Amino acid sequence: MRGKLWVLGLFLLLLAACRGGVGEIHPPALDTGTAFDMSGAPTPGPGTIRGVVVDEEGPVRDAVVRVKTTENKTLTNSAGEFILTGLPLQEPVTVTAWAEGYFVGWVDDPLSEDGPVTISLRPYYTYDNHEYDWFSAEGEDGSLSCSHCMPCYEEWIQDAHSRSAVNERFLSMYNGTDLEGNQSPLTRYTSASDYSTLPLPPNPDEPYYGPGYKLDFPESAGNCATCHVPAQAAHPGQEYQADPNQARGIEKEGVFCEFCHKIGDVTLDPETQLPYPNMPGVLSLQLHRPKGEDQIFFGNFDDVTRRVSKLPLESESAFCAACHYGVFWDVVIYNSYGEWLESPYSDPDTGQTCQECHMPPVDYDYFVYPEKGGEIRDREKIRSHYMPGAADEAFLQDAVDLKVDGVREGDQIRVEVVIINDNTGHKVPTDNPLRNMLLLVEVVGDNGESWPLVKGPRIPDWGGEGGTVEEGYYAGLPGKGFALILKELWTNVSPTGAYWNPVEVVEDTRLDPYETDRSRYVFQVQGEGAARVRVRLLFRRAFKELMDQKGWTDPDILMGEVVLDIP
Repeated sequence: MRGKLWVLGLFLLLLAACRGGVGEIHPPALDTGTAFDMSGAPTPGPGTIRGVVVDEEGPVRDAVVRVKTTENKTLTNSAGEFILTGLPLQEPVTVTAWAEGYFVGWVDDPLSEDGPVTISLRPYYTYDNHEYDWFSAEGEDGSLSCSHCMPCYEEWIQDAHSRSAVNERFLSMYNGTDLEGNQSPLTRYTSASDYSTLPLPPNPDEPYYGPGYKLDFPESAGNCATCHVPAQAAHPGQEYQADPNQARGIEKEGVFCEFCHKIGDVTLDPETQLPYPNMPGVLSLQLHRPKGEDQIFFGNFDDVTRRVSKLPLESESAFCAACHYGVFWDVVIYNSYGEWLESPYSDPDTGQTCQECHMPPVDYDYFVYPEKGGEIRDREKIRSHYMPGAADEAFLQDAVDLKVDGVREGDQIRVEVVIINDNTGHKVPTDNPLRNMLLLVEVVGDNGESWPLVKGPRIPDWGGEGGTVEEGYYAGLPGKGFALILKELWTNVSPTGAYWNPVEVVEDTRLDPYETDRSRYVFQVQGEGAARVRVRLLFRRAFKELMDQKGWTDPDILMGEVVLDIP
């Protein structure tokens, strides 16, 4: 716990009264949008107020002045002045003001005042206190404290961000273990004439539970924590010494509430608009951790009062860039943000942001429970914190379009399969290079037997060798695979998930946004009777061999299926 209990009390009060959540996607267009010329303006009539927005140095221009929780808003002019009409006369309201770089200011029941009203804005602090203690994860503190007032907590707790530090697949890859804790032998090395040592492939005579960062670099923590355990890596000097195995307290909550809402900016290369390759995760984030009596939480609403400021960045894809772009040994490995940036989805007029897809509107109209003082708002501007992605079946099934045509020509069945990445703003699959898609094409006769493929592509070896189709070993079957295939330069292991080693891209068959993949298959008719064409598109967390080594049992997700009956 903190030394001063008022800080926690303030946090709980703030959460009960406001959210500042990553919700509203596009800043709303201003109704009036232009500054008023106040000279000679008539005396306001009923439901109209005049006023001025100021800071300690004088007027604040282009401040958004709003009747709280409504779309009734305007902008201040160069003298900080505004006129706001349409205020309800039946009940008192709160009018708020916000400008970039300031806390939200407000005035209650402005119609009760004689003459113009004044709304004062206070600039928020811009420093980052590296000694700040995040709210503890013990008891009722940490992100759990959000649950009493905010429905978004129940969404976040189901999302991968909340488990990024404790995800079993992540930790087994980091440590080189399976899910039972069995660890592969440390990497072996051999001497070379022009190098001091070179790594060797795994010894086939020893038990092997898959690769691991700590097998290759047992004396180093690496930079995994900069994305997976950002609170741990945010300590000065700990950026490359933060070991996810040593995460404690709120660090184990991964990307948690307070962390996200203290991000004030993201550092991007002005030429590429991408993070710098040597600044992954938290290294590219500007945090606003307070000291003394300072405190701030950033959000997406400009009318949430008490130590809150709107941050337009939270509506932009750049907010996601730091952890969704990763370069290792000059090879781009994670790149969903860069893929989006290069796609039509990044067009500011016709595209979509990451938040628009991954944080859809909720089906309720408050972000604080009404019994906790929450106010009714437009539900289209309250965004889900469930953030569906690679683990969400419905989300994956909406990612691409699968079309199939089949025809009998003599003693052959001809099948054409078309896959269109028509609803995803990055490659499919994306980010983690272990992810892959498998297209399975099958023609079955009346007797239930599969007819042989005589022409067309087959699923590559990494689709699974050495087992039965029922167990998910699909290598050699009619179909295709879609993946980023990496090969380790020294050991030639491929496909590899050990991208922390020097690797090269062997093949990239993933689908770009709006890309169409077309494949054709010819099957030999066996006997008489009708034929049934069955085409499935599966999403798989990792290559089958690696999943077996690690003991991962995540089932394949059916992204699409088409069945055709051909007489």
